[in-house]
Amino acid sequence: MKFRPFILPALSLLALIALWQGVALLVDSHTLPAPYTVAVVLWQAIVSGQLPYHLGVTLLRLVVSFTVAMLMGSAIGIVLGRSEKLNAFFDNWLVIFLNVPALVTIILCYVWLGLVESAAILAVVINKLPNVIVTVREGTRALDQDLLEMARCYGFSKGKTLRHVIWPQLHPFVMAATRSGLALIWKIILVVELLGRSNGMGYQLHLFFQLFDVASILAYTVAFVVVMQVFEVAVLKPLDRSAQRWRR
Repeated sequence: MKFRPFILPALSLLALIALWQGVALLVDSHTLPAPYTVAVVLWQAIVSGQLPYHLGVTLLRLVVSFTVAMLMGSAIGIVLGRSEKLNAFFDNWLVIFLNVPALVTIILCYVWLGLVESAAILAVVINKLPNVIVTVREGTRALDQDLLEMARCYGFSKGKTLRHVIWPQLHPFVMAATRSGLALIWKIILVVELLGRSNGMGYQLHLFFQLFDVASILAYTVAFVVVMQVFEVAVLKPLDRSAQRWRR
């Protein structure tokens, strides 16, 4: 019997909800509301307009910081991957920034720049940038030199070499940086909003924590996870399939 592609993921999701429901019934506490309770709170937050507003603010910050981090990180990663001297010089910088806690970076940005939007975006970019650089750098190092030599022999322009030789090889590394970046950035943004912004998902979650409103915390979490899953299915996977068409 062949399963359709959506059947197993649907069954997995139903199993997770059933497990959640079972544990909620077993615990029987307001600290773990049942799925139905969370769904009601989620609907009320959507209807009131609070959830769409704060979710939109967080997504805007995510898009801006993610775009800046990916563009800068990819460019720097390619340069370091192609230059042994530059890589040797900046390698310790990368190690240092990779190991600086995100909370420290966020606090320092707010202290140095103030509780402003630019400080929030900068803190997120700084935290994500080293990961992108390292991932793309390793992809650049792994480029097939024979293919590059072939492109030179056939007189490929730089643009054609980038599109047909370099990008297909770098694509898996860029997609890895993209997926890990999205997962990392939105978590950092929540901390940024919790510490120094007056709107966004992180700010709302902080309020719910103070009120001990677990149902609202779970409702907002579910909303963000759903949005990111839709982005994965509607944007990332089609791009991935399109870029991988050359593979057999």
